[in-house]
Amino acid sequence: MEKSKVYFTDKISKESLVEIYEKLGVNLKGKVAVKLHSGEQGNRNYLRPEFVKELVEKVSGTVVECNTAYPGARNTTEKHKKLMEEHEWSKYFNVDIMDEEKPDLELEIPNGIQIKKNFVGKHLANYDSMLVLSHFKGHAMGGFGGALKQLSIGCASSYGKAYIHGAGDPEQDMFKTEQVSFVKSMGDAASSVHKYFNGNIVYINAMVNISIDCDCDGNAQAPCMKDIGILASTDPVAIDKACLDIIYNSEDKGKDKLIQRIEEKKAKYIIETAEKLGTGSSNYELIKI
Repeated sequence: MEKSKVYFTDKISKESLVEIYEKLGVNLKGKVAVKLHSGEQGNRNYLRPEFVKELVEKVSGTVVECNTAYPGARNTTEKHKKLMEEHEWSKYFNVDIMDEEKPDLELEIPNGIQIKKNFVGKHLANYDSMLVLSHFKGHAMGGFGGALKQLSIGCASSYGKAYIHGAGDPEQDMFKTEQVSFVKSMGDAASSVHKYFNGNIVYINAMVNISIDCDCDGNAQAPCMKDIGILASTDPVAIDKACLDIIYNSEDKGKDKLIQRIEEKKAKYIIETAEKLGTGSSNYELIKI
């Protein structure tokens, strides 16, 4: 079986973001959604607008987000838009809170391992292509956050987030769901969004400010590892697997805290589930540029 191509650069700059995107040789057509994490109020680790500005402009993209399913500065559209202004996303880009309007867009997952449907922001249907621009780091519940998490929790509506966290039961306390069921649900949901765009989707992971906590945490721990670089692929499974392999093979002693979180939260199941559903392959070729 042919290996998925994952490009890597250790240059971390606005220019290298554009360069590694161009290496993919993909022309994202029509109206392009740029899915990224806008950062919870108080978070210091999220990717800044100035860093991604040239890339977003290159694809003429609209920055898209969805509301959260837990209390904070992003659980209503009104508060979320205010935070987008405070974090200066609205200063540079058109911004779309995709679940601002109801009803949610429902994506079927007929072969889903844990869940059979996924609820995403209604406005997802307004886009022809997507650039998934992820800040790769740890996550208190999912173990790590990369391309697959952006596809799943990131594109899910507020209700959809509760549905995934509850492994199909949105009324379930998201902090008490059986862990493997939750992670497999993320893998299922990720597959539905990847499939929806039918090849008109690319992935970039920035391995910078690598904390054990996600950008959704307003009190996230400081980075535990030195910055590593930027990866790009058309395969979300391959790019996340490559990031994990880089972490595990790193000589940075700070990796131990992150690996402990990844393993405690059974994070491997998001990779395994997405791969079983044909979303991508963990068999990849890392191409340094």
